[in-house]
Amino acid sequence: MNFIPHELAIGDVYLPPVLVAAIFALIATIITVRLLTRYRLSRYLYNPQLACIAIVVIYTVLIGTIFIRI
Repeated sequence: MNFIPHELAIGDVYLPPVLVAAIFALIATIITVRLLTRYRLSRYLYNPQLACIAIVVIYTVLIGTIFIRI
């Protein structure tokens, strides 16, 4: 059988799995960036905004692969 979800149903609203993975990745990125800023590790990044976008992409791929199985 094919276990890849085509849509995720939350109530009567159907969402694509990539959107759900991106939302969770954005939440995880906000937490990560706040921790980096709190411990002053973001000063070692050349471009913090670009690093934030890269972290979102990495989290989206990881969450999509591990939890949602895109």
